[in-house]
Parts: sequence; structure tokens; C-alpha cells
Amino acid sequence: MERKPIVAIVGRPNVGKSTLFNRIIGKRLAVVDDVSGITRDRNYAVTTWNGRPFLLVDTVGWIPAAEERIERAIKNQVELAIDEADLVLFLVDAQTGILGLDTEIGSILRKTARHVLLVVNKIDDAPKEILIHQFLKLGLGDPVSISAMSGRNIGDLLDHLLSLLPHRDVSEELSDAIKVAVVGRPNVGKSSLVNAIVGQEKVIVDETPGTTRDAIDTHFEHGGQTYLFIDTAGLRRRTRITNNIEYYATLRTLRSLDRCDVAVILLDATEGITHQDITIAAQAKDAMKGVILLINKWDLVEDSAHIPDEYVDWVYQQLPFLNFAPVLFTSMATGLRVKKTLEVILRVAQERKRRIQTSQLNAFLEDVVTTSPPPTAKGRRANILYCTQQKVEPPSFIFFTNYPKLIGENYRRFLERKLRESFGFEGTPIRLIFRKRSKRK
Repeated sequence: MERKPIVAIVGRPNVGKSTLFNRIIGKRLAVVDDVSGITRDRNYAVTTWNGRPFLLVDTVGWIPAAEERIERAIKNQVELAIDEADLVLFLVDAQTGILGLDTEIGSILRKTARHVLLVVNKIDDAPKEILIHQFLKLGLGDPVSISAMSGRNIGDLLDHLLSLLPHRDVSEELSDAIKVAVVGRPNVGKSSLVNAIVGQEKVIVDETPGTTRDAIDTHFEHGGQTYLFIDTAGLRRRTRITNNIEYYATLRTLRSLDRCDVAVILLDATEGITHQDITIAAQAKDAMKGVILLINKWDLVEDSAHIPDEYVDWVYQQLPFLNFAPVLFTSMATGLRVKKTLEVILRVAQERKRRIQTSQLNAFLEDVVTTSPPPTAKGRRANILYCTQQKVEPPSFIFFTNYPKLIGENYRRFLERKLRESFGFEGTPIRLIFRKRSKRK
């Protein structure tokens, strides 16, 4: 399975990290997946340049508690980026020159075996190129000059970036294995879940290095089906850095989601749903993977036997963009529904591969648009002429219409809901694509 390399932008405050991030994903690259309806700060994006995808991460936004000194916080981010990224873009400011924090960051980066690309920002024109030579003192090789604000030399930067990324690796994972990522906040019980599932099985195939650095993947069989739990070493791993845990978890989660078929999001019934839970859930939706919401420690919830339906409604209120995901109540301490988890994983993996015949889709479409046609806009009505399924994993559907831009978000959600009511797709995101077509074939 191909994985996308991670490129992290690091540097001290006010050197233009976010401007560079936005410039790359907004101007020069195609954003592979951009899920609407999820309002949050975007500090990562899956993008592609010259046909090669990679995951770009902006380290801005992962600042620990206010009492932390900003210098220590930034150095923590750099160390974490080194730990998880395939390439670090070290951004500096041509206008200010080398400051003390630049020197400290450079010292950290020189000691790593990771690829580092020194990028000098705010070089707006050729005469300012002379300013880049001072940064040779950082000992990180020849710098690349850019202007993130104007876009100058961004293409050259990206060409250079690609030359430093590792070649796409293809694992020797069994093609029929269901690849599962268990994700969630630290200390929510992820490793306990994998141990509980694998510990019950008599046929454990092996634990082998995965395609991610320092990852251990666990294969095992159950009921004739092979499963691969991704990066089980990462579930147990303790970073030496106690701050910026959310940033560390973000990079690790993105790596696991990139490789999986089904993401099991583990939530703590005793703590409710936190901001970090919502962020992780949104990442799984962005990745267009199968999703299961697993509520752990259900045995500790008062009167838990009587309120699961109400709790499910509450979960969907907190995570409305995952209202298609099955919710399962478990307890690692008692073993409650641990075996059931595998059944749900298998079911969701199968739903991701569901294919609907075109004749069925168009019968469905005719019924839907007859009873609930798209709304008019500016005196025009969009007519949806026909539809077809483009692919599976995730299920993707193309709707041909005379006015694609008139199909608003509300009607898109309506069509998705009707598709699910008619055909299922439990636990899997589905993609709706609207294309212009003047008339029926």
C-alpha cells in the first residue's frame, strides 16, 4: 500500500509558516480531499505536486499551555516534527536575518538524520537574493529563496521538495487483509483494545515492521478473514516530550489513517467527547475511510444498560458529520462487546466496497427528484439527468446535471441521506460529484 510522505513546516513565530502552508495548498497544489461541513482550523492537507501526493503539516497552532516559554514550545514542535515527518521545511525570515531561536532550531535539525530543507522567506525580487547567504551559517546546506506572500519561486521549492521525499513504498501486506487503525486521544485505551482483540485469537500470524518508520503492524486471522492492525507500536509508544501531545498524536493519527481501510475511533464514556476527539473524528472523515465509534468504559457509566440509545443520539449531535458511523459500547476492563468489534469492522469494510448498478441508481434518482426536485436559484432549476457509481473505497457517485453549481450543500446532504436509506453504506463516507451534462445520452 502506498503511503503519503509527511512534510512539516517549522520555524519561529512570524516567519510566514501559515502563509507558506496556505500558498502551497491553495495556489500551487490540488487538494485531494476537502470535506465540507466540518468547521475547524485546518493545519494539515493532503496535496499533490507533479503527480506525487504528500501530507503537508503546519506546526503553527500546536502551542502548549500559556505558562510554557515560547522558545521551549517551538523547540518541542521541531523535535516532534523530526520524529514523525519525512521532510522538514525550516522557514527563516530574510528581513530579520538569523535570530537566536533560528540558531537553536538549526542546531536541533543538524543533529537529525531526517531530510531538512532550509527555506528563506520574504525574498520578493532578485536584488534581495543576496540576503540568503547569511543563512549558510546555520549549517543546513544551500537555502531555497521564496516569497510565500507573492508566490515567488514556490514551484522551484516544490520541485526541490519532491527530490528529497522518500520513494513511494509498497508494503507486502496481504491484499485481502482488512487494515484497521485504532485512533483516539492518549490514554483512552487504544492498546488495551488491540490486546483484548488479538489476545482472544488463537491464530496470530505475526508482528512485522510496517511501511511507516518505527511502526509495528499486527496480523491475525479470525473466521477466515485476515486483519492487520496498523502501527500497534505507536499505540504504546511514549514520546520523550511531554508537551504538545496533541500535535504528536495528530501526526501519528494521520499516518495511520493514510494506510487503513477502517478507522476505529475510541472514545471515553466517562469523559464525554472533547475537542481533540472531534479533531480526530474529522481527520478520519477527511481521509474518507470507514469509521466506527467505539465508546470505551461503558461499564463505568451509571445506569449504562438503560441509556445507550440516548447516548448514541448525543454522540451524533457532537459529531454530526459522522452520523453514518456505527456506535458500539465496550469495556476493555470487562471484555464487553470486544468480539463484536471485529464483526462491525468486517461489515464496514464490506460496505466500503459496495457497488450499485446504474439501473438501480437511476430508478432511485427518478423517484427522489420527482418527489423532491432540486430547488430553483435565480430563476433557474438544476435538473439531475442521471447518475452512475464511479468507484468504491470510498463509494463515489457522479450526478450529471445542467447546472452543477446550483446543487447546494443542503440538497447534497439530502441526496446522501437518501442514498444511505436506499442502499446502506453503513460506516463509510460517500463522495458525491456533480458534473455538467446538457442532455441525456
